[in-house]
Amino acid sequence: MLFIVRITNFACRFKTATGFFMNKNIFNPGFQDIDITSKIVAGLERISEVFKVLLWEKAKLLGLSPIQIQILIFIKYHRMELCNVSHLAKEFNLTKPTISDAVRVLAKKGLIKKVHASSDNRSYAIKLSDSGNAIVSETEDFAQPLKGILDTLDRNDLESTFKTISRLIFKLNKRGILTVQRTCYACKFYSKNGDHHFCNLLEKALQNAEIRLDCEEFELIQ
Repeated sequence: MLFIVRITNFACRFKTATGFFMNKNIFNPGFQDIDITSKIVAGLERISEVFKVLLWEKAKLLGLSPIQIQILIFIKYHRMELCNVSHLAKEFNLTKPTISDAVRVLAKKGLIKKVHASSDNRSYAIKLSDSGNAIVSETEDFAQPLKGILDTLDRNDLESTFKTISRLIFKLNKRGILTVQRTCYACKFYSKNGDHHFCNLLEKALQNAEIRLDCEEFELIQ
């Protein structure tokens, strides 16, 4: 009996150490033990849940959906030409009908105003009403708990994490998984010489921590 137990323990250790008998799936905890990239992916998936939880807390209090809150916050901080149904659908990786429904509800609640183009009455941009601005003031801090935790981390750790995230966003966009991004790496004003970043619009060198994820002056490389 003791011999069988020892053989079983050895087999378990061998399985964990080599992954030979293992389903090599990202979400298999056993495989994560021997594959660091799988751990990172699983960690990012867990963190994504944080945004859902925090958004739903605000949504339930105000009688809005999470995407309606995200649209309002986006409109407040982005230029008018980005605040239309077509772009918002790309921004949030949703269909135009889904965004149109959210916009219709926001307009009905008096939280947004439609600004129609003079040349085409069917085309319109979206801006916040006074009530919409008030709602944003109540909701835009939804991610503050996460920021508060990050603020306690070492500066070097934060810069290393940001460097990885900014490159990951750029590569996901190149793969077509993220349809919209406005990071320096894809901007026509960005150049790099070795490890040195430079913005030709601002005419200044950029530290890794100065790379922007959402730049107002962003222009896509053609």
